[in-house]
Amino acid sequence: MNSAGCLRSGDPVWWENELRMDTCLACNGFYGPCFGEPVCATCHAFLYASRVEQETNPQALTEDPNDLSDDCDSGNDEPSDYFPLDRGPSLPNTPQVEMDQDERDPSLQESPEDHASWNRSFRVETLGERLQMLVSTGPADIAPPGLVDRVPPEVLLEIFSFLDDISLLSAGNVCRRWRQVLTSNYHSERWLRSVQRRWPLFTPMVRVKDWFSVFSTLVKSSFCLTCIYQMSESVNYEGYRSAIRSKRLMHDLSGLSKDALEGVMAQPLDSSLYHWQASIRGPVGSPYEGGLFYLYMKVPFLYPFDPPEVRFLTKIFHPNVSRHGDIGIDSIEKSIWVSALTLSKVLLSIQSLLTDPFCEVCMEQDIGDLYRQDKKTFESVARSWTWKFAMQDVLPISVLPGAVEQHTEGDSTL
Repeated sequence: MNSAGCLRSGDPVWWENELRMDTCLACNGFYGPCFGEPVCATCHAFLYASRVEQETNPQALTEDPNDLSDDCDSGNDEPSDYFPLDRGPSLPNTPQVEMDQDERDPSLQESPEDHASWNRSFRVETLGERLQMLVSTGPADIAPPGLVDRVPPEVLLEIFSFLDDISLLSAGNVCRRWRQVLTSNYHSERWLRSVQRRWPLFTPMVRVKDWFSVFSTLVKSSFCLTCIYQMSESVNYEGYRSAIRSKRLMHDLSGLSKDALEGVMAQPLDSSLYHWQASIRGPVGSPYEGGLFYLYMKVPFLYPFDPPEVRFLTKIFHPNVSRHGDIGIDSIEKSIWVSALTLSKVLLSIQSLLTDPFCEVCMEQDIGDLYRQDKKTFESVARSWTWKFAMQDVLPISVLPGAVEQHTEGDSTL
């Protein structure tokens, strides 16, 4: 870090700009622009692949040498007491956690158009598709100046109907005209449904009038947009079900409900219990106090023998959390993972990391150096980030810094 950076290291905005990537963190722009994201779409498909197709391949699962299935069980293992279940054969009809139609909130029932639009947002590009796009690029079509401004509102709405909610949000932030077209023709309840789908654990403690602004603030407070898309990926595989995994996850869900008073919550996002969202309340006495930090978890089909993949969605200023949200904690490494660990224990260990960072090996070395050299400044910046990115549930959107941008009269852009 240069001397000017040291002088301004107490400025939260400076740190936010310092950690923002103009080029991909992995390939440094080789595979294309990252559009302000930590990694470009191609590197994300390679480094953070969903692996759903690989995991749901029954042949690959049974041939995996690390798969501790019943076929290779000697039967001499002592029964474990860390979760109440007996090992049994894998059954294709394992009960799934799925809400009955009568129990769902009627206000969230979707129209066919909304349902189709939401399903489009589940599409996650694979690495092969990304590479194919790189080798089959064509000349870019340049629109004549002023063409976008002359498009009638009816045509804009027809174009917008093909977009998912996050793409609509991006369109609403292009200019005032597009924002007005969206807010005038898309009811606030539609954005409410988007918030509840993307952030099911979000429960505001203040009255919300503008759900578009809430949705916009939650998206801007996240590390990676691609992870938000991946978290909503549709997973519904009926060919392979593990009774061990399902019963263990039922036990984990029960444990999470008991640990709710500790500020830890988690909820599955699909019937296969593959994608999860979790939330951690900032510990009292820490610079993260009062903040609610959302995390994205992927529970593999070989769980509990393989560890879950956990990373932060909400931006947090911490030496053990990368600018992509990855968490530097040994317990979730595959080579160190112990199957006795539950999801609640993993989340509680991450929560304890907020009060006791490990700075010998850091995900962000500059933040670790700041913590060791000037802890007071570190806590000041961390507290400012918490107030800006992790307090949407307790603060009105109008007072959140950066939530509502100010614009001068006559400025056509937002």
